[in-house]
Formats: sequence, C-alpha cells, structure tokens
Amino acid sequence: MIDLSRYYDEAKDTAARAIAPRVDDLRGSDILAIATQVRALVASGRKVYNLTIGDFSPAQFPIPEALRDGITTALGEGHTNYPPAVGVPELRAAIRAMYQRDLGLDFPEATILAGSGARPPIFGSFGVLVEPGDHVVYPVPSWNINHYTFLNQGHGVPLVTTPASGFMPTAEQVAPHLHSARILVVNSPSNPAGTVIAPDALAALCDLILAENERRRTIAERPLFLVYDAIYWKLTFGEAQHVMPQQLRPAMAPYTILIDGISKWWAATGLRLGWVVAPPWVAAKMQAYIGHMGAWSGKAEQVATARLLDQPEAWAPFMEGFKTGVERRLATIEAGIATLRAEGFPVNSLRGEGAIYLSVHLDIVGRTAPDGSVLDTDEAVRSYILEHAGVAVVPFPAFGYPQGSGWVRMSVGAISEADAQGTVDALRTALAPFRT
Repeated sequence: MIDLSRYYDEAKDTAARAIAPRVDDLRGSDILAIATQVRALVASGRKVYNLTIGDFSPAQFPIPEALRDGITTALGEGHTNYPPAVGVPELRAAIRAMYQRDLGLDFPEATILAGSGARPPIFGSFGVLVEPGDHVVYPVPSWNINHYTFLNQGHGVPLVTTPASGFMPTAEQVAPHLHSARILVVNSPSNPAGTVIAPDALAALCDLILAENERRRTIAERPLFLVYDAIYWKLTFGEAQHVMPQQLRPAMAPYTILIDGISKWWAATGLRLGWVVAPPWVAAKMQAYIGHMGAWSGKAEQVATARLLDQPEAWAPFMEGFKTGVERRLATIEAGIATLRAEGFPVNSLRGEGAIYLSVHLDIVGRTAPDGSVLDTDEAVRSYILEHAGVAVVPFPAFGYPQGSGWVRMSVGAISEADAQGTVDALRTALAPFRT
C-alpha cells in the first residue's frame, strides 16, 4: 500500500498556486455547510427538525410510482446509452405538448433543450449570454445567482427586495438598471421566499424589457434577456396564480429563457431531469455549451418522463396528494407562527404561496439570550434556534440578503406533518425568553 498523503502535504503550498485566479475566491454553498452540521447532530442522537435543504425525503414524498416503474421499464428496454445532447425527441415533444395543454403556449420544438436538472440550463444561460463585466440584475434573496455571476465573470447587481413585495423585484427597483443589464433573473415561485410574483408585477417587468430591447434594436445593441426560473411552477397554493412571461406578453418569447423540469413538481430531485425553453438561436449555443459539460440527464429517465408527461391522467392523482402534503406542512407552521405572534412571541411569516418554502421572521437579532450572549447576527440567531429548539433553518444572508434582517427560510420537503407541528412547539420553547 502506497500512502500518498505526505506527497500531497509536501506539495500543498506549491500546487495551490495552480488554481486559476478567477476561481480563487469561489465559495461553496452556505446551505450545504449548515446541512453538514445538522447531519452531525442527528448522527449524535439529537432530535432535529431539519428545514434546511430544498429537497424531498423519499419517505415523505416519493416520486410517482408510474415514473419509477417507467424508468425500470426503460432500463429493461436498453436505454442506457448516450441520449441526444438536446434530449430524446419524445421528451421534447412531450414537453411541448404539456405547455400547449396546460398553458396554451406553443413553443417550437427547436426551443426545448433537456439537461441534468435545472442547474446546467441556468448555468448554460449565463455561459452563452454573459460576457466578462456584463451586468446581471437579480433580486435578493435568491438562490445561487451570485455564484453563477461570479463564475462567468459578470458584474452582479443585486436588488434588495422587501416583505411588502413578497421578496419579489418590482418594476421601480429594476428600471434604473436595465440600460446596462445583460440579463434579469426572476424565480417564481421563489426559492427561498415561497412566494409567487403577481401577474401585474411580472407584466410590468416584461414591458420594461420590451421597451429596452426596442431601444437597443435601433442602435444595434445586444438585447436584454429575462432568465425566468419556474422550476416550482406546478407547486402553487390557495389563490396564488403562477403565470409565464410569454402568457402575459407573447412578444417576450424571443427574450425569455424559461427554466423548468420534474425535479421539484414530481419530487424527483435525484433523477436530474430539467430543461430550458429558449429562442432557437440561444438554445443551439446552449446545446453545445451543456453538451461539452456532458450535463444531460440519463436516457432512461428521459424516456420514462416523456411517456408519463403524455398521460396527464396518470400523474394527476399524484400531484393532488403531493401538493396537499406540502401545503399542509406549510400551513401548519404558518398557522402556528401566527398563533405565537398573537401571543407576543417575536416571530412572523409570509403566506406560503408556492414551492416548499416559508419565509419566517425571527425578530431577535440584537436581543440578549438567557445565557447572556448577544444574538448580534443572523448566524447567531440560527445557531440559537438550532441549539435551543432543534430547529434547523437557513438565514437569508445565505441567499445574498443583507445581514441582520432576522428572516430565514424553512423548507418542508423532508419533514412529516407531525414534525411541522413539532417545529412550532419547539420554537415556542426557544423564543419564550423573548416574549413580550
């Protein structure tokens, strides 16, 4: 056995200089770092209500049986070789038919490109549109846009949103930055906020983009694009209405990059099947970009998904039960927090409108804990809640939001309905010292 550890140790200082300067400051995910801490606590025997990762526990939310069986069938049929870089034809056709059927939108087949989940299409959008120094305008809190901007050497223009707008960007915020922007990124339903952009708010953004692109057309300047991440669009609740830009303003089609996939609305995160709908001339470049990464989904998953998408009656019952389960968990925590607030506890939340998230305000930043320590940062609040309530959450600064707000994301994809109530009960105990 050759122990290579000492060779790595001896060469560490010299070899580290080989790292390209453009990624020298690249950071990993704050959320995954929190998740590592949570796993260690659970392994030690601690009861933890884990509301951190935007994923689904298969024990709580298994994928549709028809999808599972369809993948097994596709594997048995020999679909284990490379798929086409754009996605298998039957998948692209099924996606097109779904949008026709569900949204009344007829996208040309050349606009649809499959990828391994939503990340490669999002990253590919940046890769083919953003030049070094180009401005990327996006709201905060938001998921990973700062990292994608950094990796593509863009200039990030984060816009700090407020609870009043459901942490969604407004036309008034966006307008001053569009002349210099290359892309505007909007995610609805939102990760992390769990809110949905109002149709009139999205229409106002579309009008700004169309007006800006008309200005650019007259001076032969590269157009502005909207990257619209709608990966959670089938998970909306109550009266919340999800709309696509192309529904509100069909003229937006040539300037919209639509991100979608089965990862979230079929609880199929590990199957890694997403797609992008983009103008054909953009999709062609993204095909090459994503193809060189080898970031396509498994062929069996594509074949099975195509077959199931074409049978909406087969997956409608799954969606009904799935959505009900997510909504109940969100509603339990939301109602519990409303009760706590009415009783004088320093906590509040926004209404859960979509996705699997709830925005919760823990209004104890700057307060003194029972042990005399000052909870002077969002991280201190997170640690206090984890230690004293066993409730694991992600503070909004992990999504680029300014420090000190007290807002956190709670994700219900990996908890039971009993754990949703347990979360509220645990918060009651931990926040009791701060009750007024």
